[in-house]
Amino acid sequence: MKLSVLVVTTLFCLGSVATAQTPPKNVLFIGVDDLRVELGCYGDEFMNTPNIDALARQGLLFERAYCQQAICAASRISLMTGMRPDTTGVYDLNHPLNKTLPDAMSMPRFFKKNGYRTVSLGKIYHHGGDDKAFWDVLDACSMPAYAAPETLAAIDELTKQAKAKKLRGKELRLATKGPAYENGDVSDSTYTDGVIADTAITQLRQENDRPFFLAVGFKKPHLPLVAPKKYWDMYDPAEIEIPSREAPVRVAEQATTNWGELRAYSGIPAKGDLSDEQTRKMIHAYRACVSYVDAQVGRVLAELDRQGLRENTIIVFWSDHGWKVGDYGDWCKHTNFELDTHVPLIFSGTGIPSGERSKALVEYIDIYPTLAQWCGLTTPKSCEGESLLPIFADPSLPGKQAALSQYPRGGMGYSIRSGKWRYTRWQRKDGKVVARELYDHSQSDLATENVAELSENENTVKQLDAQILEITRR
Repeated sequence: MKLSVLVVTTLFCLGSVATAQTPPKNVLFIGVDDLRVELGCYGDEFMNTPNIDALARQGLLFERAYCQQAICAASRISLMTGMRPDTTGVYDLNHPLNKTLPDAMSMPRFFKKNGYRTVSLGKIYHHGGDDKAFWDVLDACSMPAYAAPETLAAIDELTKQAKAKKLRGKELRLATKGPAYENGDVSDSTYTDGVIADTAITQLRQENDRPFFLAVGFKKPHLPLVAPKKYWDMYDPAEIEIPSREAPVRVAEQATTNWGELRAYSGIPAKGDLSDEQTRKMIHAYRACVSYVDAQVGRVLAELDRQGLRENTIIVFWSDHGWKVGDYGDWCKHTNFELDTHVPLIFSGTGIPSGERSKALVEYIDIYPTLAQWCGLTTPKSCEGESLLPIFADPSLPGKQAALSQYPRGGMGYSIRSGKWRYTRWQRKDGKVVARELYDHSQSDLATENVAELSENENTVKQLDAQILEITRR
């Protein structure tokens, strides 16, 4: 039998509870790294993302979903435990879950405890060894970062130069780092994400007497932006617009970064902006990587259908955080801006509205309790999010009053999206507020002017401040 047995599933519908004898809900948990809300299904028609768009037409798309922190490790640990960063204690890349919170009832631990076959492919946690004891299969599916002969030759030359200078450790790694992008004329499975899809397909073909929690973590469009040439050919660089490099008016000093993540790659200036040509190339590369991942998502979903598993499977599609492509003269993530914290989120499965969109305000800590309840299981008490099942029943529900994100810089920046506003409170470790930001996002995810200090917004700032304090003190 194909990964299914009978269980009682509990459905929550507008406050009422109905039970039905159904096969168990398998979970297909598809994550993408550094994917901003820039997809065809989110209104960006210039993007070539037919498979993700099709998934949105087959399910429920959340227009206003937010991650809890715009950095890989903290965001993923928060999502996988259903707890905010202030609870997990993870705010950076240096603290694995296994060492920081080894007893956490994470999703893989929870689903394995409840009889599921747990599989992790690619990048689910930032630290590959996290929850190793609770994955039946743990496979990074890693391939070399680059494939084009000219790239490999350039890296060899950099390596020779670095060794001649007798560089070691971090200095050697930085000196031999390859380019920020590549468009090798190669097959999909030459790069890691193609192998991740291959392995997911193999897993879906396996016979098993347990339901599955299959976590498929695609690594692009994370740097370096490498994708087969055919995906680059989907975009005309002449049609790519250069975003404004102007920072928001009265932006807080703590709000921006020097995007060191990108500057570490060869050919990227150590200081200052990218040229228009470099910016256009980077955006081209980013979009090519998104289309490459879209194709891999399509392959996995097609196999799910071929195996007849779609009816008994809930699919969730997510990205760990957004990404900036030269907006404000900034790149990558690592901020509290809307572009970093606003994320794609799509659910699809039996009983989930098809082709619907929700404007409900939701957070990534809501994913865990949603999957638990949809599978008829009791949500762990450690989860700090709320199940989205009521919104599945009625997508017009408003969701939360506020979605909280945070980023540590000079203390902590707590940031909420509430209504049309993004409000950020930058405070020192002793709680003293040192800067405030208030942006009106009624028209766009771009922040243009910090209006926190304008007298007409005094009451708004007080109300949003109170919301942050209420959430953080729970």
